[in-house]
Amino acid sequence: MKKNVGKTDQYVRYALGVIFIVLAFVWTWWMLIPAAISIVTAALGRCGLYKLIGINTCKVNIESKE
Repeated sequence: MKKNVGKTDQYVRYALGVIFIVLAFVWTWWMLIPAAISIVTAALGRCGLYKLIGINTCKVNIESKE
């Protein structure tokens, strides 16, 4: 699967993940779900929703060795 999440998008997703983690401690533990989704998609460089919509923020497409 090709990467479709660029560097800037990854940084934004990591930041959102941290914000959701803080909200999980302050407000409700349910915020851990979007935190996990944000951090995992940033770490993998792939977003399933982006693929469905046809968005690609990655400037260089790197094929994975799957």
